[in-house]
Amino acid sequence: MTLTRRDITELLARHGLEPSRALGQNFLADPNTVRRIVRLACIDASSNVVEIGPGVGSLTTELAATGANVVAVELDRHLLPVLAETVEPLGVRVVHGDALEIDWGQVLSADKQWHLVANLPYNVATTIVLDLLDDVPQIETMLVMVQREVGERLAASAGDRAYGIPSVKLSLWATASIAARIPATVFIPQPRVESVMVRIERRSAPVVSVDHDSLMDLVRTAFGQRRKMLRRSLSSKVTTEQFEAAGVDPSERPERLDVVQWGALTAAVLAGA
Repeated sequence: MTLTRRDITELLARHGLEPSRALGQNFLADPNTVRRIVRLACIDASSNVVEIGPGVGSLTTELAATGANVVAVELDRHLLPVLAETVEPLGVRVVHGDALEIDWGQVLSADKQWHLVANLPYNVATTIVLDLLDDVPQIETMLVMVQREVGERLAASAGDRAYGIPSVKLSLWATASIAARIPATVFIPQPRVESVMVRIERRSAPVVSVDHDSLMDLVRTAFGQRRKMLRRSLSSKVTTEQFEAAGVDPSERPERLDVVQWGALTAAVLAGA
């Protein structure tokens, strides 16, 4: 049964809890929105799903109703008794841990394909998404709720106003798009920011094969002075000959280069062209 606003209010009161501002807790409290998210996730009984930050289990219960194998990772120990009441009877495995520190190899079976479906803590959402793309290859798709500005940066393409460091790093591993906009009124408490669902699909292989640390070093340096032309922002790292070898115009600004161009520039630098 999908939890209603009244159900959530009563659950929190019975357990003597309030949403934690420090942990960025805003609980989904609208059954229609929850069902919409699960439909967007394309989850069925054959799916393996991981959720980060289940809260009181609003989304979790609907994920479990599909018959999917669901693992929910929750940082707040005070919510564990609530989850024991709402989702563990449905067969959901609840894991107490920090998504930024947990050993995902122990949590998720490496021989299965996983889908992340989650209302992520907004203050660490970008870090969680990018770390999972880097380190947890068994997660093949993500449908995550994040602050609108964060979602736009994750999904941005070269030339977009929102395009930046997270956009480039995500595009190494995956493609991303905005799947839905979510109004603040569906949460307890209502956040002061707009929210979106971002769909992320992992590529079969990274789009460029150069050393990713070296690539991101160039990207961070350039975007640190994003108003400047590349010849200026990268003057200490890239020579005129290397720009030429990569086929990159040094008069461009960093937001104009897609990940393939960043890869070509990195390859030229590493080759000492």
